[in-house]
Amino acid sequence: MKKALLSKSKLKFIDGSISKPSNNDSTFEAWERCNVMVLSWITRTLTPQIAQIVVYIDFARSLWEDLRERFSKGDYFRISEILQEMHSIKQGERTVTQFFTDLKILWEELESLRPIPSCTCRIPCTCALFKISVQYRESEYVTCFLKGLASIV
Repeated sequence: MKKALLSKSKLKFIDGSISKPSNNDSTFEAWERCNVMVLSWITRTLTPQIAQIVVYIDFARSLWEDLRERFSKGDYFRISEILQEMHSIKQGERTVTQFFTDLKILWEELESLRPIPSCTCRIPCTCALFKISVQYRESEYVTCFLKGLASIV
């Protein structure tokens, strides 16, 4: 869903970057039209039962937050499963390419469930914490890959 919203330049409606302008603001009608469009797009992806529960939410950001709160509970268990699988996966009979692809699928799912937080300060940070966090995660990925390859020897 995020990719679809990003492709339409509407991701800012769910991440809080665009706030609702006042009713007398010249951009209000355009904002309202886009907000309703994003609400519609998200709602159409839901099952009818879930859509009925959230039908009265008026803002795309509120709907997004509601859905995240509602469905993120199981993420912790899935994150644990992914981490366990990442650290125990072995190449076995797979080619190196297939083994890497299988690991990459796990890494990408982990990234979507547990993204590395980025700075949200108004004044950009200069401490490079994000870059260091990315390096730690990449180092973990390389270790899992090499450890899985080493199992065939």
